[in-house]
Amino acid sequence: MREPVDHKLAAILGGAARVARLRLGLTQGDVADKVGMAMEVYSRLERGKMLPRAQTLKRLCDALQVSSDTLLGVGRGGASLTPVSSRKPEREDPVELRRMTRKLRELEPSQLRAVSRVVNAVVSVMPPVAPPAKKPVRAVRRRKAKATG
Repeated sequence: MREPVDHKLAAILGGAARVARLRLGLTQGDVADKVGMAMEVYSRLERGKMLPRAQTLKRLCDALQVSSDTLLGVGRGGASLTPVSSRKPEREDPVELRRMTRKLRELEPSQLRAVSRVVNAVVSVMPPVAPPAKKPVRAVRRRKAKATG
């Protein structure tokens, strides 16, 4: 029989996991792979929709390099994570790149070298990507103060 989820605890754990993941520069897929769960399941955990079992919590702590106290919001560990809102948001890799990375991890070294050669050959013949255009800086004109008197 399934026990009801403690939604407050699940939200605390999910938020702490998200902060720790972003601090490490990992994607949800990266953490899910390290912990050994589907990315969709990890996403639910991070959104506070579920709580992990004890053994999964241990693997999650190892993957995120935090203590269980930090993830559970108890003791002094919870205060050590800086809120995400106070930091510059990190750009997450596009979905297609994350999918390709997961597939590449499954390859044998010889297969990975072959794929690498193909990618390098294709990229070498592609036209260069133009950098994003910068917005022109407008000069601010100052008005001369009129002399009174």
